[in-house]
Amino acid sequence: MSRSLNFHCQSDRSSEMPAVFSPSSFTTQIDEGKEKRNLESKPKSSLVFCPSVSHLEEVGMFSRILVAVDRSELSQGVFQKAVQLAKAMQAEMMILHVLSQEEPGAPEPPMILGVDYSSTISAELWQSYREQCAIFEQNQMDYLRSLVEKAAEQGVRAEYRLNYGNPGRVICDLARSWKADLIVVGRRGHSGLSELFLGSVSNYVLHRAPCSVLTIQGEALKKAASAKEETTTASAS
Repeated sequence: MSRSLNFHCQSDRSSEMPAVFSPSSFTTQIDEGKEKRNLESKPKSSLVFCPSVSHLEEVGMFSRILVAVDRSELSQGVFQKAVQLAKAMQAEMMILHVLSQEEPGAPEPPMILGVDYSSTISAELWQSYREQCAIFEQNQMDYLRSLVEKAAEQGVRAEYRLNYGNPGRVICDLARSWKADLIVVGRRGHSGLSELFLGSVSNYVLHRAPCSVLTIQGEALKKAASAKEETTTASAS
């Protein structure tokens, strides 16, 4: 396990389908039902939308899958999709969470009237802040361990990393050092492809990843869960 937490102290149908990205060609291909069109893309990349994870077998086999997670509802679905894929392909899985001061629940540095006065804040306040950081980090590690256990229960060998920094950069760096051949990330876009191309973490990863990338749309997961719930309700009645 890699630990590099460094909080600020005194003393980083396309909109409803998963997408597979492989750095191999000059265009981005969007599958919109019967119509296919090519979009110019700055990186040498290929983006293929798949109606389900099972269709990834048509794209290629993977042996080392890196999945980026947080504590959101979307991320739980992304994790489960990654486990399903790893199990189907008998792949190893790396579970990564990138700590950031911007994420929900992260401790905030001591501030006075909204301004950082590091030199005037008491040692007691800084000590309290450090303790909060340690607790927060431990909670995230416990969560990652629980995901490793869930993967193991489904027959998937997994490990985890808890790093701090810019999420997109950390994801790409770990994919490179761990020699991943597939990265799995979620995206929360609510307007088609806008999030993919406008500065999101998934966009950063798509343009800089050293390997193939699977992006899973949050709305697709919600609809799938809703459909499953309706089916279960109908069966019960």
